[in-house]
Amino acid sequence: SPLTQTCKKASNKRQRGQKSCSNVFSMFEQSQIQEFKEAFGCIDQDRDGVIKKQDLKETYAQLGKLNVKDEELDEMLNEGKGPINFTVFLSLFGEKLNGTDPEDTILAAFKLFDPNGTGFVNKDEFRRLLMNQADKFTAEEVDQAFAVAPIDPTGNIDYKSLCYIITHGDEKEES
Repeated sequence: SPLTQTCKKASNKRQRGQKSCSNVFSMFEQSQIQEFKEAFGCIDQDRDGVIKKQDLKETYAQLGKLNVKDEELDEMLNEGKGPINFTVFLSLFGEKLNGTDPEDTILAAFKLFDPNGTGFVNKDEFRRLLMNQADKFTAEEVDQAFAVAPIDPTGNIDYKSLCYIITHGDEKEES
């Protein structure tokens, strides 16, 4: 279609103009790229290789969200600074994920359960949350998680130490 050819021409011009995009594939493992490709395929409803406003509308509709404002969709599309083909899609995720330290991400998640900023969460309260929210852990899974968690005599988890263990490994296991 003329639109596809226009998008391809624009995409080719953009790739010559900005080199940062061309090396985006080296930021991810092959398995991650495959997952992004599947996600892109789900969003690219008309299978033309470019995500457009109608693709986003239909994707949201399938997820049960029917009243997405045009401005929201335009804002999403504008992040790509042009037609969103797979390379642009990947680079958008690269920008979002690059520089996010896993330890900071995990700490930020724990801080939600520690409004007073003590550095600790109560293990019983945390067990209840893990078993009753979202992915619903089993009692056995919680016990496995708590086996490596630094828990003080009063039953509080030192989540800063736990984050370190999660991201760097447990020194005790290595010796």
